[in-house]
Amino acid sequence: MLNKMLLRNVKFEERSIVVNGDALIGSNSKVDYGIIAKKIFAGERVEIGGDLIGEEIRIDSFSAISGDVVSKADAFIGEFVAIEGKLTVFGDLEIGRNVRIKNGFEARGLITIQNPASVVFFILLYILLLLRLGKVEELQIPEEELNPSFILPEKTIITATKISTTKNADIYDCRILGNLRARDVYISRSEVFGSVRGREVILDSTRVHGYVRGATIYLLNSSVVGTHVMGKRVYMEKGCIVDGGIIAEEGVWIRDAIVLKTDIGEGSGVGQGEVQEDVSESILRDGGETDSDGSGSLRSV
Repeated sequence: MLNKMLLRNVKFEERSIVVNGDALIGSNSKVDYGIIAKKIFAGERVEIGGDLIGEEIRIDSFSAISGDVVSKADAFIGEFVAIEGKLTVFGDLEIGRNVRIKNGFEARGLITIQNPASVVFFILLYILLLLRLGKVEELQIPEEELNPSFILPEKTIITATKISTTKNADIYDCRILGNLRARDVYISRSEVFGSVRGREVILDSTRVHGYVRGATIYLLNSSVVGTHVMGKRVYMEKGCIVDGGIIAEEGVWIRDAIVLKTDIGEGSGVGQGEVQEDVSESILRDGGETDSDGSGSLRSV
């Protein structure tokens, strides 16, 4: 069900990831930061390298939290969860058996010992998926109660230097740290302090301080790449900047505007971006400067 990484209005800080909305973390994922969000849902065997702070927190079985856990409302902790800091719950606490809390816990509401997390967690995953697909009519709850802005598929890894997933990644209005690796990547109105690598990469009004590599690369709306761009095919609009070189096996295309056959953007995903033939021409036919060997490597743009 978690078939795509989604980051929207997310800021990477020194020790925490700040989410303007809800955070959903798939099973077997590892995040070396703390997370501050409205609601936080963590699947089985998730590792969090800092504090969890939210209005509501649900942690599934066998997960490990290196810092404190603070829930401003209710909290649900599954079996065999390990919390290296203190658990503070201002509402009700439902907790499974064999939970280890190093620095103790405090709950101001009702405390229930059971194993609630797994069933509740997957029900919430289903609800979140329906909301993302726009099928709100199938739910009996108001849409504004859930606002997922940070979704990590299973086995996602986020460290100080790396953001890695085997799924597609959609990123909007974010400031992220680390080298991003995903299958297909769409980044809009964001800043990446690292490199980006994927099968298809689309940068829309985005600054990448490292390099960009992929099979097909699109640079749109004054995007900036701090070092080099390397791929089989590179399409870029005039006004985009690449501080290093551009290397493309099959060619580089530069136009005033690039029109895609598929409307790439929020909600549409990536992986289907193709330039219309009638609005793009090869950089070689446009008189662009290329290396003498004709390899399609552009010295500067």
